[in-house]
Amino acid sequence: MSHFTFYTKWLLLAGMVLAFASCGKKNTDNTMSNIDEPTVNEVVANLGRLHGDAVLERAQRSVPQVAALWTSEDGTPEEFKRFCEQFFLADSAALDRMAATLQANLESLWGCFNKMSVDLKLPLHVTGPEPTALEELFGGYDPAAHFDDDMFQQKIAFAVVLNFPFYTLAEKDSLGAQWSRKQWAYARLGDLFTSRVPAECNQLLANQLAAADNYISNYNIMMGHLIDDHGNRLFPDMALITHWGLRDELKTHYNEGDSGLAKQRIIYQVMRRIIDQSIPQCVINNDQYEWNPYANTVMQQGKEVKTESEPDTRYRFFLDNFHAMQQVDIFNPRYPTAIARAFEQDMEVSYDEIESLFTSFLGSPEVAQVAKCIEKRLGRKLEPFDIWYDGFKSRSTLNEDELTAKTQRLYPDKEAFATKGMPSILRQLGFSAEKTAFICSHVTVDPSRGAGHAWESNMRSDNARLRTRIGEQGMDYKGYNIAVHEFGHNVEQTITLHDVDNYIMKGVPNTAFTEALAFVFQSRDLQLLGYKDSNPDKEAMETLDIFWGCYEIMGVSLVDMYSWRWLYDHPDATVQQLKEQVIAIAQEVWNKYYAPLLGEENSTILAIYSHMIDSPLYLPNYPYGHIIQFQLEQQLKGKNIADEIQRIYPAGRLTPQHWMRHAVGSEVSTKPLLAAAAQALEELK
Repeated sequence: MSHFTFYTKWLLLAGMVLAFASCGKKNTDNTMSNIDEPTVNEVVANLGRLHGDAVLERAQRSVPQVAALWTSEDGTPEEFKRFCEQFFLADSAALDRMAATLQANLESLWGCFNKMSVDLKLPLHVTGPEPTALEELFGGYDPAAHFDDDMFQQKIAFAVVLNFPFYTLAEKDSLGAQWSRKQWAYARLGDLFTSRVPAECNQLLANQLAAADNYISNYNIMMGHLIDDHGNRLFPDMALITHWGLRDELKTHYNEGDSGLAKQRIIYQVMRRIIDQSIPQCVINNDQYEWNPYANTVMQQGKEVKTESEPDTRYRFFLDNFHAMQQVDIFNPRYPTAIARAFEQDMEVSYDEIESLFTSFLGSPEVAQVAKCIEKRLGRKLEPFDIWYDGFKSRSTLNEDELTAKTQRLYPDKEAFATKGMPSILRQLGFSAEKTAFICSHVTVDPSRGAGHAWESNMRSDNARLRTRIGEQGMDYKGYNIAVHEFGHNVEQTITLHDVDNYIMKGVPNTAFTEALAFVFQSRDLQLLGYKDSNPDKEAMETLDIFWGCYEIMGVSLVDMYSWRWLYDHPDATVQQLKEQVIAIAQEVWNKYYAPLLGEENSTILAIYSHMIDSPLYLPNYPYGHIIQFQLEQQLKGKNIADEIQRIYPAGRLTPQHWMRHAVGSEVSTKPLLAAAAQALEELK
């Protein structure tokens, strides 16, 4: 990143701090409803007289919801009454037409907003020249920032709330089993306008998250310039992004004996330096220095040089994310914190339910039994980085250089993966030629500047995006493994956009469900490359691999969750205080659930995940997704995978438990995985 670009970014963030103050101040006047309870009761009674008792239940639910969002700027109480009487639809045919109009127009609006965001962020997300200061500013722009404001000013939002009232998560879970698909669509329309966040607050949040994403996307460690205490270089020249690249590199060295162990230990030490911010600033994304992460010394042209540590930048972004979220909080009476929005609104699972699910799993006796199995397989005591033990996968016995040679030969560029790789994957999974062609025609492949991601389309005339790292020599095995994962997302995104019966029902209950399908794809990456696994213990090994992946990521997720909970309890925290607390939380979770099995009291390793910086409170979706993946895999056994995917995923955005009952006949639970892990251990004996 150029000095000018870096300086411009921080000017932008400094301006955001001032803007946040005015955004928060505006709330006092503009979210105060001017509609009292007698007025609400009068409107409900009038609607009953006009349209009959059949509409009363809906009116009793919707009119108070409209009133809670109506302000003096929207009109007087008399104007509120007239609006409700004019726009309340009692006729079912008229209501159906309104729902159809809304969905058609939303597809146009959301689809175009999404396409604009994709285009504006291309220089930040796709490999090419270093983004300019102007491109970074455009990348932080949110085309949809004014959407809610516009919808309320046009009174469209009020018309939606009046006719399609909001149902709580508890109500959806209890009533949804008896709802028709149309009723589900109506309920999802009721989720559209539950708050009035001013456009400037939405834009400021978008700017902040874009800046955090840019920081992480450019956080590379030059592995060929790492040296140990003897001055040895353990890695070839390559730039690995934190944390994904470092973690994936660590995983590849489990079949290399002492030399592999040395590489894993130095990567672990790099991670520790990143977490406590003792990493020298000059070695980040810079190949002009040699760095010993043990002694934390830096060499240039054979001489040791003085350096400065990264100035807690990692935690500055974390804290700025929190402050940006706070400005949105005050306009969200139903979901008044980022925690509530992440769990109850986005995941549609409560924080307490997720915490209980994770802690009960982490404390289960099966964890210790699997750890002993891994220790026996490694022939040594476990170390903290063994949370990423990869030896249950088929590839653990394969040489990654050979895998990379094959993937680079097959996929020298993005066009090769798009035209050959994606069709091959789908055909091997059982998709018809026609469906394969359809899905592939709706996915665009790009070389990623970051670790890789999948970006959905929000209109049927646009494409989903698949991004993964593609080097000059082609797609290495890591890039291929990521590409298969992201393609799983793209398949879900395409099916749940094109094959659902109502546009408003597009997608899945939450991101864990798209992660589940991505994991289903990713777990078959070697099979899709043509490697046959004849191991009679294959199924047991796959179960233990999912189990250990859950064990690792659940702890990371709890650190993220507890850190946000602490921030809401200490909203005036400084960057230094936040850093100290995140590290303390990581150590506490480690000592309770990991140190007894993996050693080293007070390890901070659970705080390394970059999601904590650029994707606030996203991490719990991963273990939740692993749990769902396991239950899906059980459902897929002995069946055509493509047929099951096409049966399950068009259900769209039901709530998680309703979706799972449709998909596998039972709710989300760790019990099947715990039982299967115990059985797998018995089989391996």
